[in-house]
Amino acid sequence: MELGKRFNKGSQKGAGITPEELSKLPSGPGKSRVACIDYSKDQVKVTEVTDLKEFLASHRPEWTSVRWINVDGLDDMDVVRHLADKYQLHPLAIEDVLHRPQRPKVDAYAGDAPVAGKDPQARLFIIARMLRLLSEGLRDEQISIFLGHSTVLTLQEYADGDVWDAVRQRLKTAGSRVRQHDASFLVYSLLDAIVDQCFPILEHYGDRLEDLEGRILRRPGQKDFEAVHRLKRELLLVRRCVWPMREVINTLQREEHECLSDETRTYLRDVGDHAMQIIDILETYREVAVGLSETYMTALSNRLNEIMKVLTMINVFFIPITFLSSVFGMNFTKFPWDHAHAFPAFGAACVAITIAMIVWFRRRGWL
Repeated sequence: MELGKRFNKGSQKGAGITPEELSKLPSGPGKSRVACIDYSKDQVKVTEVTDLKEFLASHRPEWTSVRWINVDGLDDMDVVRHLADKYQLHPLAIEDVLHRPQRPKVDAYAGDAPVAGKDPQARLFIIARMLRLLSEGLRDEQISIFLGHSTVLTLQEYADGDVWDAVRQRLKTAGSRVRQHDASFLVYSLLDAIVDQCFPILEHYGDRLEDLEGRILRRPGQKDFEAVHRLKRELLLVRRCVWPMREVINTLQREEHECLSDETRTYLRDVGDHAMQIIDILETYREVAVGLSETYMTALSNRLNEIMKVLTMINVFFIPITFLSSVFGMNFTKFPWDHAHAFPAFGAACVAITIAMIVWFRRRGWL
């Protein structure tokens, strides 16, 4: 969000932002980490990039079929500018990368000079939202993906990790399916990991709902009510991230783009199915959360009724005792029953009346 403020201050000329304008934007306090994975069916090479300008100036290995460059953190404007220069990223796409948060979407961009039926500058630009369950709570992160013929660029909003470790491991494994296919299949794998990450998150929320339900039914408290509202807000955040992702997957399945293979579109159906499953589970959990709010109010009302019932019964029990004590407490000089054993008899009468009332209330079903 802080980067978005710096971007708004630095770009006032119109829609989009060019690499030249990027050089005028101030960088943030953090550092951007850049990693590159070059791979083919038979080989793979992982590079931690320290000098991005020098790295981009050198040629990729001849055996490379796909290059994946991943950027963790967008504080360093020089990193974004070097990538925009090298791969001729569209100004509107650069604007969307920097101006966060953006709704998940798909945009197709073309170059100016198609060669032999192919456009070397053709790009598919995808924005996704990646959810991660951290110790401080649920966090969503904007992921920007540029898909070319043999290059995939991914730019992550934060620099503290992602959900793609399994994809990286498959790239390092000889004979894995992702190494047998083109760059678009890698994008499918990345989107699949983003969507599938929602399943353990929803499992976590399912456990929390069960725990809250038990606590509310046993002894509802204000903290439980606040926990239900926090959970509802977090489920709403999941919905805002996953629901547009379904549209992104559907668009990619229908998109006729030269960077997107037919086989990848076939595999994207599975991601679409997973997104629909997540949405169904999510809607169920949201209904359960709403029901918990009503259950809390009902349980609180029942508890209050029980308290009032007990207090009323105590008051009823003391009515005859109060009557007797007030009669005996009047300032008469003589009582017909004035006797040395009058006080024990009075106490016994009070106890007998109380027991008789308890027995009567139980027979009436009031206790």
